[in-house]
Amino acid sequence: MKILVTISRIFVAALFLFSGFIKLNDPLGFSYKLQEYFGEGVLNLEFLIPFALLIAVFLVIFEIILGITLILGYLPKFTVWSLLSMIVFFTFLTFYSAYFNKVTDCGCFGDALPLTPWESFTKDVILLVLILVLFFGRKYITPINPLAAHKWIVFAVFTACLGFAYYVLMHLPAIDFRAYAIGTNIEEGMQIPEGAPEAEFAYHWKFNVNGEEKIITTSGEYPQVEGDFINVETETINEGYEPPIHDFAITKNDVDYTTEFLEKENLVLIVAYNLSKSEAEGFNAIKEMTDKAISSGYEVIGLTASGPKDISQTKSRYDLDFDFYTTDETALKTILRSNPGVVKLSKGTIVEKYHWNDAHKVPLEKVKRPEPQINKVLKAQLDSVMILDQDARNQRVPLEELKILDSTNTVFVEEIFKKYGYPGKSLVGEKTSMVAWLIIHHSEKIGTYLPLIKEASKKGELDFTFVAMMEDRHLMKQDLEQIYGTQSTFGGDKGFIWPIKDPETVNERRKEAGFQETIEQYCERIVGEPYKIYTLDEVQALKKADKLKEKSND
Repeated sequence: MKILVTISRIFVAALFLFSGFIKLNDPLGFSYKLQEYFGEGVLNLEFLIPFALLIAVFLVIFEIILGITLILGYLPKFTVWSLLSMIVFFTFLTFYSAYFNKVTDCGCFGDALPLTPWESFTKDVILLVLILVLFFGRKYITPINPLAAHKWIVFAVFTACLGFAYYVLMHLPAIDFRAYAIGTNIEEGMQIPEGAPEAEFAYHWKFNVNGEEKIITTSGEYPQVEGDFINVETETINEGYEPPIHDFAITKNDVDYTTEFLEKENLVLIVAYNLSKSEAEGFNAIKEMTDKAISSGYEVIGLTASGPKDISQTKSRYDLDFDFYTTDETALKTILRSNPGVVKLSKGTIVEKYHWNDAHKVPLEKVKRPEPQINKVLKAQLDSVMILDQDARNQRVPLEELKILDSTNTVFVEEIFKKYGYPGKSLVGEKTSMVAWLIIHHSEKIGTYLPLIKEASKKGELDFTFVAMMEDRHLMKQDLEQIYGTQSTFGGDKGFIWPIKDPETVNERRKEAGFQETIEQYCERIVGEPYKIYTLDEVQALKKADKLKEKSND
């Protein structure tokens, strides 16, 4: 019995120390696993989810302390009772998880040694047997000398564990066991090798045949049965080969950009799985780093699982000068244990990973900015739309036909916005970059898309003069004073420039916006009359007079 206790003591202590250290290296990852267990449909203890990280740190440190006390023979009664309580609970938990297929990986050894639910249960049963040996033979657990040093060793280990946990939480895991470790090529990690086993399924078809239920099992094909179909259940026979990286994709507005971005040579990813849970201090650090990265020639994008509202609020709050794309939340949590955090990619290979606390350490040497890849198909489509728009106006087609054309073109451009965002200079070239603006300029949706137009100009995708014209047109449609004096109208049988806010300084604003002509020169060219300042009241009076004239003519 003494030999059996000694063997069990060494084996159990080693396993607890190994398991504890692996999870202590990545307490955030263990907390994600606990959240799964606490969630609805497993233990239904959702009130514990906010405390998952605290519980995770406590459990892994306690696990290591038990391993140490077992080796030392310190407080043997407390140690074996604690070991027995933990293993009984986790044996039940892994059985429940395996039998009802609730959690596919128990997280016992983190990402270093993934176990299936039944493997986890088997491991816990073996541990339960060994701990029962220790429990009934605890009188054979002899302490290691010197006894006086035991409490100090336990205290030192406890302090070291707390310090290590704090370090990895404030930075990143010291050892990265995940599929997205530095040096990994994401595209290669998603590939399935030739000859890899394929997934096998059994389909159990249930029919009502002459008043009796009949089940027929096939490998997928629909059975030929004379009866009424009730339902079908699918059973996994063989899960087949699953590549290490199987849930990574970069999308936006239902368009997949994964391949495009994995071909970039100098790409910086800002990973934030949930923007509403991101730390404000983190994005302040990220803002400073990304501004430097963009100025150094890097392409910067954000990856998140959050929705458009959270993305818009975050970009506005922190004045972020890059776009966010959508990626699966679990994949983002796996890529980086920081929310937000930084990942540097070179042609799909992970070069560096940083916690937001270390954003200032990201090396950002000057690199050559990549030449924009013009989308020739989209450019040709927009050029065709431009020709149709201008031909219709030059030929002075009837107003009703023009409205139909404008409406059709607007729908087409809106679909482009959903798919690509604003099609600016880097996507369709400088000349074609104004086509989408022109279509919206002629539509009734200026107010809807003016923010998008402004954002495109801010990024250098569209000249600001177009923004100025659209802003003036939007104000004029609301019977408000324009800013840059770009819009004219007719009233009282003559043309004139629509009223301008602070007309005395309009030429300064025009120059800053990029216009070459003064308001006087512009008025002479467009209206054919010397520039005259009108007020909104005067314009309204002209409109009223025109309406009265129309009635008298009738």
